[in-house]
Amino acid sequence: MVQKDKQKGKIKTVQLPPIPEKLYFSIGEVAKMCAVETHVLRYWEQEFSMIAPSKRRGNRRYYKTDDIIIIRKIRSLLYEQGFTIDGARRQLSQSDKQSTVSPKLSVAPVLESLHKILKDLETA
Repeated sequence: MVQKDKQKGKIKTVQLPPIPEKLYFSIGEVAKMCAVETHVLRYWEQEFSMIAPSKRRGNRRYYKTDDIIIIRKIRSLLYEQGFTIDGARRQLSQSDKQSTVSPKLSVAPVLESLHKILKDLETA
């Protein structure tokens, strides 16, 4: 991952930590896991409708693992690939459309292969 060095203005590579197996994460935990500031997360919530943390007492945000994965995608699009906010939004909506269509298309060949193997086993 890429992160800007505040002192020199240079871009440096940052390895993001793995996402722990928990149900909910606070905004501070998510900020650390995604290498962004908390105010950036709050701004992205306004700009990207797919980020929807649960809000509980005192208006505290609690993110799920799916939210963190989307935030990391947004971070990659904006910081590493150089997309604008609008461009990243379009890219995510296109990838959502492709992901809803492509699993159905990729299952058919696997299913055919499994049927063929089943027939071979039945005849053997």
